[in-house]
Amino acid sequence: MRLFWIIAAVAFGLDQLSKYGVLYGLDLLSVGEYDVFPPYLVFRMQWNFGINFGLLQGGTDLGRWLLIALALVISGWVIWWMRRERGNRKALIGGGLLLGGALGNVIDRFVFGGVADFLNMSCCGIENPYAFNVADIAIFVGALGLVVFAGGDTKPGKPTRSKR
Repeated sequence: MRLFWIIAAVAFGLDQLSKYGVLYGLDLLSVGEYDVFPPYLVFRMQWNFGINFGLLQGGTDLGRWLLIALALVISGWVIWWMRRERGNRKALIGGGLLLGGALGNVIDRFVFGGVADFLNMSCCGIENPYAFNVADIAIFVGALGLVVFAGGDTKPGKPTRSKR
């Protein structure tokens, strides 16, 4: 479980540091957009008051607190799940990424009322209207890692479930 908590802390820290850097260091709140390597990477300030890709963008206070509660319930479930995957390093890494990213976005919702998204990537003549953040990357990679690696033995003859 130690690996799980370290990965969660690193993902959370990177997310919060990157948001602080672009919001206040680059003053993206005022500037709105900063070309890093256009069109492949642009820092474009967007607030997400709903879930991925702007779904459920009601922006109501009730919706904000429901999304915070949902993220915390899912985070609790991931912690419980990872206790059963103690011997599975790859699953612990995936779970840590998912938890760190989810808590990073929870902090945004709590502090700002919505999630600060700033990474925008476009390619090949296709203009991507959406932005995302480091927490979203961690959540995606972590969830993918759990789908691929959770539930399997990493060492022959050693169960992944705890006998507690």
